[in-house]
Formats: sequence, C-alpha cells, structure tokens
Amino acid sequence: MSLRPAWLTFRRYAAFTTGMTLSLFAIGVYTAATGSGLACEAQWPLCSDQLIPALTINPDFIEWFHRVWAMITGFLIIGVAAWTWLGSFGRGPRLAATLAVAILPVQITVGAITVTIGGLVPGGYTVETHAAHLIVALIIFTLLGLVTLWGRDPGARGGSPRLLTLAVGVALGGLLASAVLSRAVPFLTYSPGAQAWFYVAGLTAHFGLLATVVYAREALRGGYEGITTGTARTIQRLAAASMGLLVATLLLGRDLVLYTAFWQQVNLLALGGTLVCAAGAAWLLRRRDVGTGTTAPIGGD
Repeated sequence: MSLRPAWLTFRRYAAFTTGMTLSLFAIGVYTAATGSGLACEAQWPLCSDQLIPALTINPDFIEWFHRVWAMITGFLIIGVAAWTWLGSFGRGPRLAATLAVAILPVQITVGAITVTIGGLVPGGYTVETHAAHLIVALIIFTLLGLVTLWGRDPGARGGSPRLLTLAVGVALGGLLASAVLSRAVPFLTYSPGAQAWFYVAGLTAHFGLLATVVYAREALRGGYEGITTGTARTIQRLAAASMGLLVATLLLGRDLVLYTAFWQQVNLLALGGTLVCAAGAAWLLRRRDVGTGTTAPIGGD
C-alpha cells in the first residue's frame, strides 16, 4: 500500500515545485534590488556570524529567507527528479528533471559567489555573476515547466483545444501584467517590489507560452478537432518567438546593461513583439472557436 495520499499526483507535485521556483526567482530579484544580497557581511552559508538572524524585516533576514527558500526548493527539485526515475515516465520528463538537478549545483555556486564579495571570492558581486544567476534560474524554471507539462501520470489524458486556449490566455494575461510593471513603460516606479512582481508576471507568461508550444506540438502529433496542421504549426512558432522576446525583456529587467534610452527602446520593441506574437496565437485560436465549422481537421491544411 502506498503511503502517498491519493491527491498528491506527480503533476501536482511538479507544478508546486515549479511554482516554488517562480517565487524563489521573484524573492531573489527583490533581495538583489534591495541590496540585501550583501547584508550578511559577505558570508555564506552563515549570515552575520549566525545560522538564523533576527526574525525581523531587515536586510539580513531578507537574504537569509532567500537562502532558506532556495534550500527548500532545491530539495523539492531533487524530489521531482527522483519521482521520474522511480515512476513510469517517459524519457522527456526524466531527462528534463535530471538536467534541472544537474545544473542546480551551478546555481548554488553562482548564488554563493554573488554574496561573498570581500569574503570567499573577492569581487563576486558583479554583472557577470548576476547574469549567470538569472540565466541558470530561468533554465531550471523552464525545465521544471516542461516536466510539469510532460509528466502526466500513467493513464492521464494529454492536451486538448481547451488546454491550448488556456495556455495562450495565461501567456497573454502574464504579458499584459508584465508590460504594466516593466521598466520600459513608465506606468509605475520600478521599485524592488515592482521588480519582483514583474518577474512573477513574466515567468507566468513564460510558462503559458511554454505550454502553448507543448500543446501545439501535441496538436501536430495527435490532432485536435477543428485545428489544422498549419494553424497548430503557426501557433507554435508564434509562441516560440514570443517566448524568445520575453526572455530578452526579463534580462533587460535587471541591471545587466547600462539602461540608456537606447536599451529602453530595445526593451519596448521586445515587449511589443512578444505581445504581438502572443496576440496572433490567440487570434488564430479565436478564429477557430468562432468559425463556421469549415475549419479542416488536423492533418489537412
């Protein structure tokens, strides 16, 4: 008899871990934006000579909380990979989960380096280490997103037109929210809190676009009623293009370049491009939903 409760399916566990990784991303951005990354006297894993600092909202606590959240998330990621190897899962989810665990030490090492300036690694708090920390985190989040989307429990159903429409909707909603919070659009002050929420919205959109690519690919393979091969392929390409442009806006959201007027224009173009591509995918699905029923089934262009 299994000790695992019936409600705890693999997909739910993987989705929870992906959500924890998303929140860790936002907490990390907030920690860096407030300057709290250097608050623990450049120590790691200790914080100001303490294992647990004073539990009040101060820079030491923010950095310590970020580390604790990262540790919990790391163990959850290892659990995802272990489940894929112990369960009856295909090569896709198993490979993605294993890769996430394989590069986890890289993320931990880079994270440690970024907070040890004047400590273990003098000069560690640099643009290069921040960029590496951000990019590796995004790779891990993407891999976990793929595990969540691919890792259906045995006997579970695959994608559907409804799930494809939902994925595009999540992507568009996240993109619109991230546009409001983006530093390229002067609606709000780009404060540490706004930066954290910008990445929550952006990563939500990233997951929605990733799901769109995956479900559109399933439409190409197995067929969704009312969606032609050409439509599915175009939706997939639009989502992939939107995702690439979104990654550019996520990178420009940090101080990885001197944010001049030129880079603001680049950011605006990338932001507009990602919205246009996602809106194009939504329009194609909407045309299918409100059509007259003459749309050819999958397999016919």
